[in-house]
Amino acid sequence: MKEIQLEGMISTVVTPFDENDAVDLDLLRGEVKYLLDQGITAICACGSTGEGHTLSLEESVAICEVVVDEVAGRVPVIGGVIQNSTAQAKRYSIALKEAGVDALQVTPVHYVFAPSPEETVAHYREIGEATDLPIVLYNVVPWALVPVGTIEMLREVPQVVAVKQSGGDIHLLADLLHRVRDRFTILAALDDLHYPAFVMGAHGALAAIPTVTPRLSVELWDAVKAGDHTKALELHERILTVWRAIDAPNLPATLKAALELLGRSPGLPRRPFAPATEAERERIRAALRKANLIDRT
Repeated sequence: MKEIQLEGMISTVVTPFDENDAVDLDLLRGEVKYLLDQGITAICACGSTGEGHTLSLEESVAICEVVVDEVAGRVPVIGGVIQNSTAQAKRYSIALKEAGVDALQVTPVHYVFAPSPEETVAHYREIGEATDLPIVLYNVVPWALVPVGTIEMLREVPQVVAVKQSGGDIHLLADLLHRVRDRFTILAALDDLHYPAFVMGAHGALAAIPTVTPRLSVELWDAVKAGDHTKALELHERILTVWRAIDAPNLPATLKAALELLGRSPGLPRRPFAPATEAERERIRAALRKANLIDRT
């Protein structure tokens, strides 16, 4: 299995869609270039920020091929897999390995029915054995969070190297850091709580907000590592201001609106989501101004 470092400030990347709801790979290249220039330590494609749950196998492969090509080995590339059976998760995972990703980010099964702990372990074992790539368990779905006890059982699956803890639960993150930090890299995906997560000992973050605030997020990580908590708290407040403005059920639309207001070209959200309304854009614009990310004039 490939040895890679999945620490520090890892950014997701949006999937730009055009007016016909097709993936715009040229705009995707622009976003990857921008993120690399901001100092992020890895890039994750086809995750939640990348609207991975909407992507076909062919689209996922094309996206990851472009990201791998643009990154050109400078940082690790993580390919997201959001599927609801072992068969489909394996199919996507094998295809993304062939596309050149360095690691996989895989959600647990989450549609209505709940697999047992043993079935969850078997799910990840089968994907790991099929790909022999490092796997990040993406613990994001609020009604299907994998508990710490089950994650402890995943110690026996060597390809599972990290847990990305999302789902809005800092208590579960605290338990993970307390009980399994010696075996797994623990990545925070609690976009409004990166500062306390880093102080608690998280190995980094893999989340949506660094897509919007990559430079500030990298600086936050660096400040905590340097013990400069005055600077870290100031950065946390600026990042939080932006997150509160974009955190909404239509996040693919609000996040892309933020990128547009920052002068970037993220494309459209995938339907059924429509672009952010003018009221939403004004709210986001005000937050970006308050965070000193765009001109106040």
